[in-house]
Order: sequence, then C-alpha cells, then structure tokens
Amino acid sequence: MPLVALLERFYAADSAVHRSDARAKLLCALAYVVVITITPEGDFATLGLLLLPVAAVIAAAKLPPLLLLGRALIALPFLLVALPLLFTRPGEPLATLPLLGWVVSDAGAIAVATILGKSGLAVVVAAVLIATTEAPALLGALRWLRLPRLLVASMEFAYRYLFLVADEASRMLLARASRSASARGRRPGGGLRWRARVAGHLIGTLFVRSIERSERVHAAMLARGYDGEPRRLSSPGFDPRSAAIAAAIVLYGCAVQAAGRL
Repeated sequence: MPLVALLERFYAADSAVHRSDARAKLLCALAYVVVITITPEGDFATLGLLLLPVAAVIAAAKLPPLLLLGRALIALPFLLVALPLLFTRPGEPLATLPLLGWVVSDAGAIAVATILGKSGLAVVVAAVLIATTEAPALLGALRWLRLPRLLVASMEFAYRYLFLVADEASRMLLARASRSASARGRRPGGGLRWRARVAGHLIGTLFVRSIERSERVHAAMLARGYDGEPRRLSSPGFDPRSAAIAAAIVLYGCAVQAAGRL
C-alpha cells in the first residue's frame, strides 16, 4: 500500500454526515467529548447510552466499523498509565497475579474499565469527525472558531506537504528497489548494520530534499502574494439543519448525564 494511502484519514462516501457543515460537526464532536469525559466512574449504563448516537452517525455515514476500530486502537498505548490502578486502588480483591503476587481490586478494575470506555468512545468520536470531514473544511472550521492563525496555518502546511514528503519517500524506495538484485531465495542487501546505514542515508537525503522543496514552495508562495491567510472565492454559509442535528446530539448527551445522576 502506498505511503500516501496510509496517511489519508478521510473516508470518501456519499452520506448526509459527509455533506454536513464542518463547523457544526466540529462543535458537536468537541462538546460530545466533554459530555463523555464527565461520566462518573463505574457508570457503564451512561456510557452505553452515549454510544447510541455515535453508532447511529457511523451507520448514517456508511463507515466500516473495522476502520474506526483500527483507528481507535491508537489510544491503547496511552491507557497503559491507567493499569497501575488495578493494583493500587483499594478494594475487594478479585485476583492475584502469579509470581508477582500483585492483587487486582474490584475498585481498580472498575476505574480502569471506565477510563478505557470513556477514552475509547472519545477517540471514536474524533475518528468519525476526521473520516467524514475533508481536511480543508476542517481547517476552515478551526479558523471560524478563531484559533490562532499561525497554529492553523502550521496544521494546514503539515497536512498538505506530508503527502509530498511521503511521495518523495515512495520514489526513493522504488529507486532503491530497482537498483537491488538478489539470488533466488535470498534477501537482497547485507546484514543489519548495512541496512541501518542505508536507511540512515535515505532519511538524510529525504530531509535535505524536503528542506530544498520547502524553500522553493515558500518562494513561490511569496511571489503570489501569500501573507499567512489563504484566500477563497466564497465562504459557505452556516447550515441550520446541521446545527440543529448537532445540538440535538449534544442535548441528548447532557440529558443522559443528568438522568444518570438522579
């Protein structure tokens, strides 16, 4: 699979979610993540109810569940910091780890499960937003929210030219493969040290080429009058239907949280 295909997060499809206003989707996602994070510890019924509108949006957007699951797994390494709660949170013992003798408490298991549920659901919400919103529209929504112009411009350039760097890396790997030969049944090249040296040369060459291209691109942009703010022929109006649906989803989440505390 090409490197460019691995970098693209947008999932092209024809659905009402894809056509919705990016500003409404962004505000809805941010507010819904806040609603998810205030869920009390151990309140799995509330988390289940909060999952319902997310599942409905996934179905309406025609997103493959395995795609979102794979993207949500990126949060697993960060959850390792919560694992010590299994053994440090006081409570009734559930199990004892062999050899180490560490005791898993029920309160610790509930705490870790709650953190896993809230973080996983929040990551899925973010994944749905990115998968159904093109990057230019999402960056435009960030500008509409009055985020610092330099921050948004940095994100825009990082997204745009990351694909150029990936394309350059793909051409370099193809050139290396075309100049390599191997006997039948044997891998081309030398040992681990030789491969590390070749990889270092490729990374260094890619860095130099990226710097040179960035200088050429910057000079071309300045020659065309770039002043840090992209120009568009027209700005799309705010879609009231998208705003109403987004507000309904957020109000549903608030109602679920309020009902769970009664």
